[in-house]
Amino acid sequence: MHTVKMYEAKTHLSRLVEEVQNGEEVIISKGTRAVAMLVPYIPKKQVRTPGYLKGKIRIAEDFDAPLPEELLNAFGCS
Repeated sequence: MHTVKMYEAKTHLSRLVEEVQNGEEVIISKGTRAVAMLVPYIPKKQVRTPGYLKGKIRIAEDFDAPLPEELLNAFGCS
């Protein structure tokens, strides 16, 4: 982990991002005070909740009924 001044961070952002991608942490300071830290981005894993959409989705009774003859003919399936 190392500290860089704001001007250097603005000037060398690409290099600093590469360092972060390689596992380093970079502190950005303004004057003598640390104001930010660059760290690798780790996406949060979404937790699935079973039954989340219960009662919100409706499947028609004839969902798996045979298609009408004219629709089958339109697709050349007769």
